[in-house]
Amino acid sequence: MATVSLRPATLADVPQLEAWDGEPHVMAASGEDDVVDWVGEITGSAGWGEQLIAEEDGRPVGVVQVIDPALEPTHYWGDCGPGLRAIDIWIGAASDLGRGIGSRMMALALDRCFTTDDVSAVLIDPLESNVAARRLYRRLGFVEVGPRRFGRDHCIVYRIDRPSWR
Repeated sequence: MATVSLRPATLADVPQLEAWDGEPHVMAASGEDDVVDWVGEITGSAGWGEQLIAEEDGRPVGVVQVIDPALEPTHYWGDCGPGLRAIDIWIGAASDLGRGIGSRMMALALDRCFTTDDVSAVLIDPLESNVAARRLYRRLGFVEVGPRRFGRDHCIVYRIDRPSWR
């Protein structure tokens, strides 16, 4: 099995990230409100989040965003107390879908979140229509919190608490 790893995104990754944003499966999973300013995300998220590139044996295959929803400046998640993280994740190329890369990316992201003792739970908000992602999150131990509308997007919020991870 190929090795999947996460590394911090750099400005050199911006062309790849922008290309992935145009992939039909990424657009379908991202929702109507997701237009990402990658330069701003990479250079401006210090202190409240990190942008990570997933690589399979050194080849970029996806992206993971991990944020502290209490500190994130747009307050996308609303008023959140301390101790939470929120994750966005997607695989860049359609040819990499269905190969288990997403499961490995999520496991690495969750391990990263829970290595900090003050993190008690992780949130994720797939589109209601993204049945495959929702199935993956349930399989990993996420519990459905319920539906929520983020802008024009109809999402289902999931949560995994520290004791449920591994």
